Amino acid sequence: MSQEPSARQPLEPAAADAVRAYAARTRAEADRFASALEDIAANGLPAVEECTPWEELREAHLARLAAQRPAVA
Repeated sequence: MSQEPSARQPLEPAAADAVRAYAARTRAEADRFASALEDIAANGLPAVEECTPWEELREAHLARLAAQRPAVA
């Protein structure tokens, strides 16, 4: 490996803003996930009757993805 530090290329302002926005969304998702895990650790798993079956979650997610995709003529 080379001992010389690599030169960094600055991003365009719009690209830097997009990266910051992505980081903020990712951080928020990680915080929600951590919160759910902390709740499980403190209170245990929820009752099966209170949970949504994974098939329903999958179908809802696929519907969201299909809605985001542009229609093909």
